[in-house]
Amino acid sequence: MTVDASTPVSSQSGRILVIRGGAVGDFIVTLPVLAALRNQFPQTRLEVLAYPQVATLAVRAGLADAAHAIESRPLAGFFARNGVLDPIESERFARCDVIFSYLYDPDELFRGNLARVTSAQVIQGPHRPVESTGVPAAVQLLQPLERLAIFEADPVPRLRWAGMGPRAEGWIALHPGSGSASKNWPLERWKELVSRCVTQTDLSWVLIGGEAEAEALDCLERLIPARRRQVLRGRPLESVAEQLSRCQGFLGHDSGITHLAAAVGIPCLALWGGSNESVWRPGGPAVQTVSHPGGLADLGLEAVWKSFTAQFYPAVSALRRDPQ
Repeated sequence: MTVDASTPVSSQSGRILVIRGGAVGDFIVTLPVLAALRNQFPQTRLEVLAYPQVATLAVRAGLADAAHAIESRPLAGFFARNGVLDPIESERFARCDVIFSYLYDPDELFRGNLARVTSAQVIQGPHRPVESTGVPAAVQLLQPLERLAIFEADPVPRLRWAGMGPRAEGWIALHPGSGSASKNWPLERWKELVSRCVTQTDLSWVLIGGEAEAEALDCLERLIPARRRQVLRGRPLESVAEQLSRCQGFLGHDSGITHLAAAVGIPCLALWGGSNESVWRPGGPAVQTVSHPGGLADLGLEAVWKSFTAQFYPAVSALRRDPQ
């Protein structure tokens, strides 16, 4: 089966593969592609080839039927000129009818090797959005679907499954890291903000991070009474997503975890610096940002506090006194 704009949707079956490299945020802004394909071709088997820690989110949310590891050794030959192609991986590609590739493939080595093993329709998407356009990343990633007559798909990433929610009043999640130091608010400011919240509100906190945020988590954990905190260190993304879904709101930077929080549908406040906001800002009406022209190093506590109380007013209604 070849899927194209001339094929009646009602007749679709077969298999579509979406290939996506990149980290957490890169994959999450690709979720609308999977959702649009699922909606347009509900009888078609939909698979993803990506990093397992993020690809499993799509399977869990019902946006894909299966996930395969992009970093697996047998795939190495597909990225080499005239590479030796693994027979099992070759058979997987051969079973596909349409392949969307969002890989960086400037010399078309991967695409050329695909042509050796499959007659699938291969549709190339951008490995990164074009930042000069100002068009949101998710919208740009959806554009290749026009080849299948899919137009005006919902560009907001959404993740939901049975293990999520309900929300717990007064719990705020905080992820103090990102993929770059230039995107991080100084730790001392985070400490000031958390200290103020501890003394002036009844809020409780879910601190989220991995190895890179170990120092920040240790510092912030010491500021919060044990009964008012949970700490998620190095948890699988599925577990983090479920915990986020139960929170009243989220605080973070321009990071994959912020995209994850937005995708599960909770209100988010992102301290933004270091990237093009019009392109990379998470989608959805419940996402707000605060920034400074000079970068996050110049973003003051009072500006963040003002945005924080405005964004999370229902949860901050327990304020014991106004900040000075």
